[in-house]
Amino acid sequence: MSRYQPLNCDLHDYLEIACMQAYPLRVELVDGREFQAQALTTRTAPSKEEFLHVRGLEGEWEIRLDHLLAITPLSERALFGRVELAGQVCGL
Repeated sequence: MSRYQPLNCDLHDYLEIACMQAYPLRVELVDGREFQAQALTTRTAPSKEEFLHVRGLEGEWEIRLDHLLAITPLSERALFGRVELAGQVCGL
């Protein structure tokens, strides 16, 4: 697995809102894959890698935050629209 690149701290707010509101999301990954899943929570591993925990049709899983290209809430009452995450490294 590649070296973890922390996400820009300001972008964590969008992930936290998505989890608190349990938004259904369109998730775009940096490798080109896309899918829909419900945001559940975030987690920081002892290694300091951060993950978004989601639930989709095939179960629950975690996505390392630096593998996210963008998230788009699919809820009509969402507090934000599409947010690009890739390349938005903390401290830059």
